[in-house]
Amino acid sequence: MNTLFKLARRNIWRNKRRTLLTMSSIFLAAFIALFTRSMQFGTYDLMIENTVRLSTGYIQIHDKGYWENKSINNTFEDSPQLEKELSSYKEITQVIPRLESFALASSGKHTKGTIVIATNPATEDSVSKLSEKIIFGSYLTNDDGIIVAEKLAKFLELTVGDTLVLLGQGYHGVTAAAQYPVKGIFHFPIPQLNNQLIYMNLSEGQNFYAAPNRLTSLSIMLKDESQLDDVLEKLKSELDPKKFEVMRWEEMNKELVQAIQSDNAGGVIMLGILYIIIGFGVFGTVMMMTIERRKEFAVMIAVGMRKSQLALMTAIESVLIGVISIIIGILAAYPILYYLYLHPIPLSGDIAEAMTVFGVEPILPFSIDPSLFLNQGITVFIIMIIAIIYPISIIFRLNILKAMRG
Repeated sequence: MNTLFKLARRNIWRNKRRTLLTMSSIFLAAFIALFTRSMQFGTYDLMIENTVRLSTGYIQIHDKGYWENKSINNTFEDSPQLEKELSSYKEITQVIPRLESFALASSGKHTKGTIVIATNPATEDSVSKLSEKIIFGSYLTNDDGIIVAEKLAKFLELTVGDTLVLLGQGYHGVTAAAQYPVKGIFHFPIPQLNNQLIYMNLSEGQNFYAAPNRLTSLSIMLKDESQLDDVLEKLKSELDPKKFEVMRWEEMNKELVQAIQSDNAGGVIMLGILYIIIGFGVFGTVMMMTIERRKEFAVMIAVGMRKSQLALMTAIESVLIGVISIIIGILAAYPILYYLYLHPIPLSGDIAEAMTVFGVEPILPFSIDPSLFLNQGITVFIIMIIAIIYPISIIFRLNILKAMRG
């Protein structure tokens, strides 16, 4: 076996042009596959991150029946003890209390329905980085000011320092009406919400809706998404199911999950077509290499090498070429993908508008998930293994006399 390995290693570089051509095909396969899937997975990660951090959290606790009927009446009493217990979970990084409802916003001649989120400014900012999205004015404090989404502010013709009137229905049918100074205007990355979102301090929101010490939800952030199932089961077993409902982000964002699954299916099909094209390229170089070496194979069999040994040596050669090419492809792709991961490509025009419709920032992000490199490396390696079948079959069917004369 050691001898066959040495022969295979020497044979690789005996014909440098042939070897480099084969390696180029495999390198290109690994590089294109990595680039394509990294871009696709990066987009999915961005969509999920926007939804989790800016909306539902990985897990959300709310009143039983709230998700089916998002009414201000379906709230629960804020319990510092409950928040303290949740914060004691080592898997949980943040617990964000929110009171969410609807209100009619009026400024001058303009009126529009809005979503009002009352939250703890410091806790909210630690998760969603909302203060970094302020484009005019300042972020929330503990006073009675509000911040308004960019497109909503434009529609209502608001600027920092203006007063916005809010009118809605409070807890148990109480009329909710108040006016608030606009402290800041922010850009929200989910376009639909950028047209209708208002943030205020939690205590001020509870006063506005006449719902003192009440919440619509507790959104939970985790250290690692892989811990989601374990935490979910713990919460469901410890919280009263007649009072609370515990949901994971996929349940609360079914449209997003379906969109990702649909797009991923299309991506898999396109990647399959790419693999077929690449496979034919790899197979072509292996076939050319085999045809060129038929006489060499015949001579080696004639001098005493068994066909099984020759087939094994050829397989070792192909595997070595494949492994080296895949490693080079990964090493070449990683710095580029890492740079694009840190500096996503901004988009414009029709593509940006299409992404905006799906609630995604108009940028092209990339992923550097280790499984991405492993999976694509294994797939390309499997293509190489399949391509080995041809030279092995040629060796076992080789007619020594015809090959020698040819």
